[in-house]
Amino acid sequence: MKTDGLIKQKLEEAIDILKKFGMPSEQQNERTAYCLLSLLNVTPEKEWKNAECPLVGITPMMNFAKEYYRKEYAPNTRETFRRFSAHQMVQAGIVLYNPDKPDRPVNSPKAVYQISPAALKVVKAYKTTDFETLLADFIKNQSTLSAQYAHERKMNMVSVKIKEGHHIQISPGKHSELIRDIIEQMAPRFLPNSTLIYVGDTGEKWGYYDQELAGNLLFNVQQHGKMPDVILYVEDKKWLVLVESVTSHGPVDSKRHIELEELFSNVTADKVYISAFPDKKTFTHYAQEIAWETEAWIADNPTHMIHFNGNKFLGPHKENT
Repeated sequence: MKTDGLIKQKLEEAIDILKKFGMPSEQQNERTAYCLLSLLNVTPEKEWKNAECPLVGITPMMNFAKEYYRKEYAPNTRETFRRFSAHQMVQAGIVLYNPDKPDRPVNSPKAVYQISPAALKVVKAYKTTDFETLLADFIKNQSTLSAQYAHERKMNMVSVKIKEGHHIQISPGKHSELIRDIIEQMAPRFLPNSTLIYVGDTGEKWGYYDQELAGNLLFNVQQHGKMPDVILYVEDKKWLVLVESVTSHGPVDSKRHIELEELFSNVTADKVYISAFPDKKTFTHYAQEIAWETEAWIADNPTHMIHFNGNKFLGPHKENT
């Protein structure tokens, strides 16, 4: 069939373009070629000079391969597309990540990619006499472009003060903003002199991790995804404080409480569980799920802590004198 021939030819050409761009051998494959083709909206019969630059998410890339190239990928390969194809093209300056909204959280389901203007110009000249010259210019400026895009992304990172004179940068988004509030607003008010042990990030790496202190307290961060978002230690009270940032996932409910108890079963310090919310609306949505014997804190009402602790705090309220 003519279509089969066009599919084979376009796929081979896409891989050839990836090679010419200098992509590593691990990305000179069909999967990355489908990513590139979808980012250019190049179907089998479409000429390279007519390439476009739509905003495309990972799942739409996979759907594009199925619809136009009759290549179907299982849903569980989505992460492979992201981590081993799209990610490397972003690093190379060929593709932009969330150019429409650079502060979009890393784990957002709305994350999109777009071919960079410089790379698009090169691709549109493929198989013409201008291609080699444009490619050489792109490669010459590649490190500059990559650094520029990385800088633009860094400008949107959330800066968190973890101690005097020491800040860390974590991925942008509401989740990270709430983590910053937990450390900079909640901890000084309710956990004075506490020490930060761990901060999870929405990116691929931890935001902060004091491995030595964690080891002294008899736990080790091995499974990033299972950890609470923030861990603090109050030495004078021997409290290990485990905080969940409730922006995308739920609070410390009964199930999560049991999971955390098991994760930190070796810790001899008393454990305190806190669910942190950005606002009252979010708190109200999850209130009925919060486990007893835990705490809740709301960032837009930072001076109050809500105790789900039965009669532990029963008694009259008296103003501080």
